[in-house]
Amino acid sequence: MAPTSHLPLFGGVRAWNPKDWTSSDDRVRGGASHSTLTCSPSSLIAKFHGNLDITALGGAGFASQRTTGEHRTWDLSGYDGLELVIDHADNKLYTLTLKDEILPKRPDGREQSTLSWEYDFRSEGQKTIFVKWSDFRPTYRGKEKKGVEPLDLKNVKRFGIMIRSFFGEQEGDFELGVLSIAALRTKRYSDNPDEENENDEFDEKTGVHGQRRRQGLFGWLTGCLGL
Repeated sequence: MAPTSHLPLFGGVRAWNPKDWTSSDDRVRGGASHSTLTCSPSSLIAKFHGNLDITALGGAGFASQRTTGEHRTWDLSGYDGLELVIDHADNKLYTLTLKDEILPKRPDGREQSTLSWEYDFRSEGQKTIFVKWSDFRPTYRGKEKKGVEPLDLKNVKRFGIMIRSFFGEQEGDFELGVLSIAALRTKRYSDNPDEENENDEFDEKTGVHGQRRRQGLFGWLTGCLGL
């Protein structure tokens, strides 16, 4: 029986490293938004902050931080989703993004657009969010894309944190404090399909695992005897 498991990716026991992140703001398209991820190996919190400008692009705008390196790959196929632990936030709507493909840059040095997998979330204080893989929606240039291949969990190549204007719905200064991002297996798995299911169940609301009790005559007797 394989145990439930937790793979730290950023923060937590895997200390935040500013070299892991770089900005990808709407200035590449003529906008004026800007973002920074303030962190260090000694800090417990990575602060994603900046200003979301909607004037330069006529109501549109985005600011984001994404992981660096063109050849990094994470194999997350043995996990059920991502755990995002938030320290503080401003109740704005943020987006967690994943990519499984990065194309060579264009002759002008700009990145080619590829499919992104996105999950929108909001928080006003401390919060732990568990995002199942099925919660991520495929998008291309910000628009949802139908009929695409599933996210290649064996070859995740990029993580990102983004804030969008949603065409004028939000703007101005923003700040999101993140304690950690980790891959999480929420259940115990067995290689034997005939084995009785005694999985540890994961409560997505509380973040607590609770082991199922075996039922039947033995369980009834031990209960009566106080064992």
